[in-house]
Amino acid sequence: MRIDKFLNTVNITKRRAISEDMCKSGVVSVNGVVAKPSKEVKVGDKITITFLTRVVNYEVVGIPNLKTVPKSEQEKYAKCI
Repeated sequence: MRIDKFLNTVNITKRRAISEDMCKSGVVSVNGVVAKPSKEVKVGDKITITFLTRVVNYEVVGIPNLKTVPKSEQEKYAKCI
């Protein structure tokens, strides 16, 4: 699954366009490498999002099959570390 779609599907970002812009501006990295929006994520990948005031790290635990995942089930797919 693409990184921009993954961020949107597991409710890390509100819209896919936002996650796509974040990737294009170099805010999102996967396994320490700045990710393009089309970067494929796999189980076990480490996602780092650098905001202005903080850095948030996630680990990909699973790949969702649905278009959207309820916020209550976010931990099944992305674990905040």
